[in-house]
Amino acid sequence: MIPVEFRGFAWRHAGRRAQAVTGVDLRVEPGERVLLLGPSGSGKSTLLAALAGLLTEDSGEQDGDVLIDGKPAAEQQDRVGILFQDPETQLVMARSGDDVAFGLENQAVPRDRIWPRVREALAAVGFPYGVDRPTHALSGGEQQRLALAGVLARRPDLILLDEPTANLDPEGARDVRAALRTALADTEATLIVVEHRVAEILDLVDRVIALGPGGTLLADGPAEAVLAEHGDHLAAQGVWVPGVPLPTRPALAAGDVALHGESLTLLHPGTDHPALDDVSFQLRQGELLAVTGPNGSGKSTLALLAGGLAKPTRGRSTVPGETRPLHRLPARRLATRIGSVFQDPEHQFVTATVQDELAFGPRQAGWPKDRIDARVSELLERLRLAPLANANPHTLSGGEARRLSVAGALAAAPGVLLLDEPTFGQDRRTWGELVDLTADIRDEGTALLAVTHDRDFAAALAGRELVLNAGRIAEERRR
Repeated sequence: MIPVEFRGFAWRHAGRRAQAVTGVDLRVEPGERVLLLGPSGSGKSTLLAALAGLLTEDSGEQDGDVLIDGKPAAEQQDRVGILFQDPETQLVMARSGDDVAFGLENQAVPRDRIWPRVREALAAVGFPYGVDRPTHALSGGEQQRLALAGVLARRPDLILLDEPTANLDPEGARDVRAALRTALADTEATLIVVEHRVAEILDLVDRVIALGPGGTLLADGPAEAVLAEHGDHLAAQGVWVPGVPLPTRPALAAGDVALHGESLTLLHPGTDHPALDDVSFQLRQGELLAVTGPNGSGKSTLALLAGGLAKPTRGRSTVPGETRPLHRLPARRLATRIGSVFQDPEHQFVTATVQDELAFGPRQAGWPKDRIDARVSELLERLRLAPLANANPHTLSGGEARRLSVAGALAAAPGVLLLDEPTFGQDRRTWGELVDLTADIRDEGTALLAVTHDRDFAAALAGRELVLNAGRIAEERRR
């Protein structure tokens, strides 16, 4: 067990004028279990990255100290384990057992001790397979359990969890939380966890630290006391305080068909096993169609095929006015018909500044410069990105990056917008802003298809829900 301390800590990302956090003074005692709360942009992930020794000199500028057991965090990396939102970013080996063993080998653990610790860690997280299971064959929840086993196998003195269930479906998230409870019961390590959905994580912690913009301290103390005394204020700041009602934006009357998917089917490469099997749908102007289902059910595959970003094995996706299926349209023309917002915003950023990112789509579509400049200015103001116009997109907070990804998809004024998990990892305030933004886009006549695990988002906006299971339509619901 080790103490953790921030002393006047400040961090500015390279290429940014404003500091991400400034003047942070915090201490976590050995063995404490801490939930770090705060709105998007309050610096939570920056603090975890600092503790993990991931903030390097070439990535920004630091003031103050980050100490683990009295020494700089950068010198204590072997004593720290961190689990991120997306398990795929942490899995590096083809076999599950090898992936857990990887960290132990890097620590020069004697060979005869590695595999007993690998099996012990896999058992601790309830991993349902043996060490030979291919990592590519795992569901999202299983991948996250494996990533957690890799952290625990190293027996760290400090465990950092950064939104560990944000990318998972509800069932997978429950499984990972159960694995966390079991695993943490068997360790005395200090724990710091960042989690927007407060209710699901409270039984794992004994202290709550709530941050405001720039890492300012809003509240600190036992969970029940903090939420009882500061709940309304924290909710207004963007924290998912249990029991606070959420907004809804019912749809207006839908218009004409804007997108038609006909018998869409995609087989896994080299097999006759379908990732998506004979799925048909119609999407109308001014409508949001929610596509739901467990991880691996074919939701993201449907979005790719529907948007013309992948060629179906069978079937076709079409829009009015086009004689060719969408996947056969030139990229420039496709960009004017369909906009896509991916699950991980940073994966679609291709330029060095926010304003260039917004100009990219219209340039690809062949717009004249004066029209591009007017559209970029409009979107910067509309999505509150004007102060970040010259910032590098990869230095934005989660909420800022999501707004930019939506703005970029809208830049070329498409009639259809496809959203893949648009609200994952968002604080309550940013979630509400995304609901309002999405509703405004829908009510202006844009047709939206949203792949989502977020039941609240679907309830707030969707006119219909398409439930997938094992690549097929299991149910269609009208709201």
